[in-house]
Amino acid sequence: MSKFHHLGVSLFNCNKFCLFPSNNFCSSFTIAKPPIKNHRFQMGFHTTPSHASKYLFRQLFEKDSSTYTYLLADVSHPQKPALLIDPVDKTVDRDVSLIHELGLKLVYAMNTHVHADHVTGTGLLKSKVPGVKSVISKASSAKADFLVDSGDKIFVGDLFLEVRPTPGHTAGCVTYVTGDDPNQLEPRMAFTGDALLIRGCGRTDFQGGSSAELYKSVHSQIFTLPEQTLVYPAHDYKGFVVSTVGEEKQYNPRLTKDEETFKGIMENLKLAYPKMIDVAVPANMVCGLQDPVPTTV
Repeated sequence: MSKFHHLGVSLFNCNKFCLFPSNNFCSSFTIAKPPIKNHRFQMGFHTTPSHASKYLFRQLFEKDSSTYTYLLADVSHPQKPALLIDPVDKTVDRDVSLIHELGLKLVYAMNTHVHADHVTGTGLLKSKVPGVKSVISKASSAKADFLVDSGDKIFVGDLFLEVRPTPGHTAGCVTYVTGDDPNQLEPRMAFTGDALLIRGCGRTDFQGGSSAELYKSVHSQIFTLPEQTLVYPAHDYKGFVVSTVGEEKQYNPRLTKDEETFKGIMENLKLAYPKMIDVAVPANMVCGLQDPVPTTV
């Protein structure tokens, strides 16, 4: 089997996805920790020049749904393989342009869950960039090229993300966490979707949501990560861009409470019905293809 095979079974354990594996390890690579001042949110992502020689990271924003899309790539590899997390249909042209400008090869378009507030960009990306594979959790019951489960690892070059199930906002939510190996990013990065927001969390009143399940998910799958782990959510509505596990364990106004108090908070949010849900959820169940081919009876 070719080492460029998407599943990479000949090189890695069967629960790992792989494309463009490389042996050019860089054990001295680190990402500088953002300076922490008291308990305030971190407002930027800080790197040193050496970081650009190994991995690339970009945080992108879609203003209508306040959605963050994340671009990660191994730029030390000859083909510069890359992935996008939580792309939005409205900003696909922007993302494709950036990827071309940076000379990257987009391999995966990934979602943390089936979104209710916007249509994913994965379907459009597949139509515009040859070879891109869509990724979502098996528990979501949505369609994608790869359905991931707990413990799966998704590789682009040396860079890899671990899949951690974090249901509660929806039944199929996952968090993608950068690896815990010497050649991986330090501090680690957790792309938490709507499970954990900066000083908040996603609602739990539809799409198979459960406040009890969300509480357990965050505490067992995210709050057990090293406290310096950077938290990158799928949304922010106050202008914040990044937090840390340590900050959220100390200052999150919902998830620092005991479970019963948390459930009471979530049951009394009285949030409006998401205005895009009737369009977004059906589209996102089929990879964001807004105009699927009609089936015949």
